[in-house]
Amino acid sequence: MRRLAYATYTVGLRCLLLAYVPVAVWRRLAHGVPIHLRERLGFYRDVPDPPRTVWVHAVSVGETLAAVPIVEELDRLHPELPILVTTVTETGARVARERLARLAIHRYFPLDLPGAVRRAIARNRPQLFVVLETELWPNLFRALAARGVPVMIANGRISDRSYRRYRLARTFMRGLLETVAVFGMRSDEDARRIIGLGAAPERVFVTGNVKNDAPADDGAAPTLWRRLLGLAPGAPVWIAGSTHRGEEPIVLDVHARLRERHAGLVLIVAPRHPERVVEVERLVRERGLPVVRRSELPKGRADGATIILDTVGELAQLYQLADVVFVGGSLVPSGGHNMVEVALRRKPALFGPHTTNFRESAELLAGSGGGLVVRDAAELERELARLLGDPALRATMGDAGLAAVAARQGAVRETLALIDRFLVQSGAAGE
Repeated sequence: MRRLAYATYTVGLRCLLLAYVPVAVWRRLAHGVPIHLRERLGFYRDVPDPPRTVWVHAVSVGETLAAVPIVEELDRLHPELPILVTTVTETGARVARERLARLAIHRYFPLDLPGAVRRAIARNRPQLFVVLETELWPNLFRALAARGVPVMIANGRISDRSYRRYRLARTFMRGLLETVAVFGMRSDEDARRIIGLGAAPERVFVTGNVKNDAPADDGAAPTLWRRLLGLAPGAPVWIAGSTHRGEEPIVLDVHARLRERHAGLVLIVAPRHPERVVEVERLVRERGLPVVRRSELPKGRADGATIILDTVGELAQLYQLADVVFVGGSLVPSGGHNMVEVALRRKPALFGPHTTNFRESAELLAGSGGGLVVRDAAELERELARLLGDPALRATMGDAGLAAVAARQGAVRETLALIDRFLVQSGAAGE
């Protein structure tokens, strides 16, 4: 029965991949998004007698940023272990290469097809495998288990949508979860859900959210960023981060009205998907507002121009500049994005009601006074105007958010303890 389930999964995945081929080709031709087909099929460049690696997988930018402190600490504690980081997206790859170039090799993650998985394992030679945020890959996990390679879920979470979907295949999920040596889950609720899906309770631990442990920024960075972006000293700035289609019109209309009340107000918009930069530029121009891309700065910025962030890996650092931050993916039903990055910079965070993917963080900030839920354009405008006009309130909210997040730190330490306990020892024993 289990073999039939894996065969059905593989056939279904092949069909989905075939259907996706035209989309991938269109994205390559229209937006220049690379496919990296050879590596996705497990054909990595051969290295003579490659060492056994610690394989860390982070699908995209958010997961890669979460992986950074884990990889850094793993290298510090076990400098003898070569580290491999894989990603799926080009943006995630860019972050991995920039942040981890001295510590880890980067490759693209193989498609979860039996042949690709076998080739990837043979070439990467993992002695242990750590995957960020409950990325479950049946064929890969099964192949790793067959070779005695321990697997860990780190910073794991189970969203409402995923939980409902996984429960429909509970028997299959139970078999899949048996291949995982240890689960480091973000919260008690995530732990309950993974156990409910079939994980052995003695292998499930609550480590907290690794993203709460992001290191402090350089105190001189805001001044440098202002020069890089061509901003006048003291000019008020608000940022709309990780926005989705349907949110930019709201953000831009609100900004157009707020400019009339706050002289010199600057807006920085960071679309969640970089390929939408041209679309967002058009939306800005349709409203008669000047616009410039971050990559074009510091030259050529007209007074009052809206800045569109078209680079990768800079958003969290840019939050240092902001007086107020709106975190996108939350006014439309996309599940929200990471508002902890805002609190770590001592900034007040605004976000919409759709935060199912970051429910714990949203509740933490809203409950502590470090963040506010805005349900529509009117509430966004009202709260932005109130905060822009009240420096003391901004400071109070920023302090409250930072204190709330700081109280939840320690997830990296807990995660590394589990890696040592469950993976490093058993991985070394398997050599």
